[in-house]
Amino acid sequence: PPSCRFQIMMAAGGADIDAGAPGSQLQPWEQENAAREAAEGVKAGTCTILDVVETLGSPLENADPRMRARGLQMLSEVLLQCYSLLQEKEVTHLALFFENRLKDHHAVIPSVLQGLRALSMCTALAPGLAVSVLKAIFQEVHVQSLLQMDRHTVYSIITNFMNSREAELKSLGADFTFGFIQVMDGEKDPRNLLVAFQIVRDIIIKGYALGPFVEELFEVTSCYFPIDFIPPANDPHGIQREDLIASLRAVLTSTPAFAEFLLPLLIEKMDSDVQSAKVDSLQTLNAACMVYGQKELKDFLPSLWSSLRREVFQTASERIETEGLSALRALSTCLSRSVLSSDDEDLLDSFLRGILKDCRHHLCEPDMKLVWPSAKLLQAAAGGSLRACYQITSNVFPLLVEQYSKHLQSSQRRTILEVLLGFLELRQKWGPEEEDKSPLLCFKDALCSMVFSALAEPNVQLQLVGIRALTFLGLLQGLLDLPDMDKLVDSLAQFILYEEDSQTSLAAMEAAGTLTPFYPEAFSRCLVRKLSKGLQSELQEDSTPFQQDRCLQALAAVSTHPSIMKETVPILLQHLQKVQKGSMEAGVHSVVSVCQSLKQVALQCHQNVQNYWYFHQAVVPCLMGLAVQASMQENTHTMLSKVLLTEEALSAMVLVISTACMYLSPELAAQSVSKVVALFLDGELSFIPGNSFPSTFQPFQDGQCPVQTQKKLVALLMAFVCSLPRNVPIPQQDRLLRDLLALSCSSDCLFTATAAAKCFAGLVNKHPAGPQLDELLRTAMDKLEQGLNEAPHRSQALTLLLWVSLHHSAIFPLLLGQS
Repeated sequence: PPSCRFQIMMAAGGADIDAGAPGSQLQPWEQENAAREAAEGVKAGTCTILDVVETLGSPLENADPRMRARGLQMLSEVLLQCYSLLQEKEVTHLALFFENRLKDHHAVIPSVLQGLRALSMCTALAPGLAVSVLKAIFQEVHVQSLLQMDRHTVYSIITNFMNSREAELKSLGADFTFGFIQVMDGEKDPRNLLVAFQIVRDIIIKGYALGPFVEELFEVTSCYFPIDFIPPANDPHGIQREDLIASLRAVLTSTPAFAEFLLPLLIEKMDSDVQSAKVDSLQTLNAACMVYGQKELKDFLPSLWSSLRREVFQTASERIETEGLSALRALSTCLSRSVLSSDDEDLLDSFLRGILKDCRHHLCEPDMKLVWPSAKLLQAAAGGSLRACYQITSNVFPLLVEQYSKHLQSSQRRTILEVLLGFLELRQKWGPEEEDKSPLLCFKDALCSMVFSALAEPNVQLQLVGIRALTFLGLLQGLLDLPDMDKLVDSLAQFILYEEDSQTSLAAMEAAGTLTPFYPEAFSRCLVRKLSKGLQSELQEDSTPFQQDRCLQALAAVSTHPSIMKETVPILLQHLQKVQKGSMEAGVHSVVSVCQSLKQVALQCHQNVQNYWYFHQAVVPCLMGLAVQASMQENTHTMLSKVLLTEEALSAMVLVISTACMYLSPELAAQSVSKVVALFLDGELSFIPGNSFPSTFQPFQDGQCPVQTQKKLVALLMAFVCSLPRNVPIPQQDRLLRDLLALSCSSDCLFTATAAAKCFAGLVNKHPAGPQLDELLRTAMDKLEQGLNEAPHRSQALTLLLWVSLHHSAIFPLLLGQS
């Protein structure tokens, strides 16, 4: 069609191009528009791609290579926009045409490659065409003499064909691999390298034939190792050194066939003085061990061990030490994976024997200078597998026991115990299988004796390590018998109850909490009873808050098993009731301490629905009942005798109730909220234990004491309803909101007013949008305006404004509009 022909001719150089005269130079955007319109013509069916080629006949055959390049560029741009519509016959003709042009002047090659890139994305590709195109590129194009973007085009063509014509390319055999090696050889641009590395990895992973070119393929990629690329400032491409490192490492470690070339390279770089090269080599070795077997490692194990040992013994870099130990662990794991036949050498056994030979004697040196490097190496090797762990620990455990008895200084004993602790932590990586063969079982008595003796030492740091070691021994189920377990619990109880150093006492509590789920009967029998008795004895006048806090913290710490929690929660609540009766001198402190322990218990049990519901049902009614009862006592204005009604005590109870509600399921929360709302709105006391109170509970009614005192308990209501899930309906919500709004603006007690404002704001936040909410906000706005204009309650109004605006910003424009 004339319009299509005109656009193509103009884009190719001008209307006079048929006469061989130089055409007018179009701007790039004009050429792009012309190509786009030509492509639209092809898509619409007003012209075919062959019409485009025919129209471009003169520029494509022009004697000036620049004019031929412009014609080819125009054709390529059209193809890039409509390649998906091409028929197989059209693709074949175009591919053969472009292949032939690869022999043309070097100036036209970039445009030819763009056309081939478009054709490589076609689905209508005749069999054998991909192979033909790539052969032509391999034979005719010196890729590394091209510009970066043109080299990238070559990589894109190869990638497209690998994704769509894998079987055809594999028919080339090793020629395809060799061809790509020639294409990539000498590449320097990081943008291209990322693509090239991916192609190499696909060649290997997808099973393309490497033939005799394994070493050449390794060399063409390993020459970039280690990566030293530093991206320029404000690099628009965003390529980071880490991207290249990860991509190259994925290539180098993709096949065991590279092992004989890669391992010597890694050893060479590990022995260099360049820190980044050391780190990269160690990380690459770690990755290689994931695909290698003992066959690939066998000849290099002595050199690898020598390099790794040196890095740990002599390095001044913590990172290199860490990577070295990780690589040693990977070697041990790799050797452990190998399946041995009767004739194979057990490389793991010989490898570990060599490590023991080089490290064992350092554990026995009097000055202990190289104990830690040796221990770290041994632990890394042992961490490779359960089998490796058994072989190392069976040699090391008796040595550590012997050295512990030889060294008398606390610092030396602590070092030996910390080394033991490292091996105990390792053992936890594997399950209890084959426990009867464990070296721990053989040396259990000696190890326990060593650890218990450390607990008896006066040195705090030694005691702390001993507690940690004892914890790990306890976690290895089946290792400790009943007398050992009783002794363990008794030792922890001594530290908790009587140790002056708080660090040691807290460590013992943490250990007790860790072990209680595994030995609930022992902890109930030997620790919980002692803590309960200790708490009762501290009711005496000579007891101190410090001793009381210890017992309360410990009761919370061991509440990590359902049966234990059902013992400790009643103990804590009973202690709170005794405080409420005025039997303790430091009342407020006691209430706060008990509440802190209850909150910890709630946090520990919330992931188990049944345990959490038990806690909620046991604690929330009890706390509210104690507070309600205190608010009804005579002489309620005498706040000194009513510690439960102090702001500190109520704030502590708020945290407990909030934590006891926030993880409830909607179904369980709905059961509970109806009772709590009925308590505050209707004085319904039936769900509170011991509910025979001398007067009614009416916190929202006007009046003097005890009503004013009862109003402070709105803080507990706030803690409850504001912590519930959003989808839990609140009974009598409109009435409750009206009462809260009134109380927040009228109460002379700032604590009460603030609690009511928080509760009101929390309920507004959960209220669904609609006319009802709009009316509620208008009512609140009227109250706020009235309060802000009245001096006695201006502070309360500002508090309400703050909390409501935090949850619902719409209140501000309403208030401003009114003013």
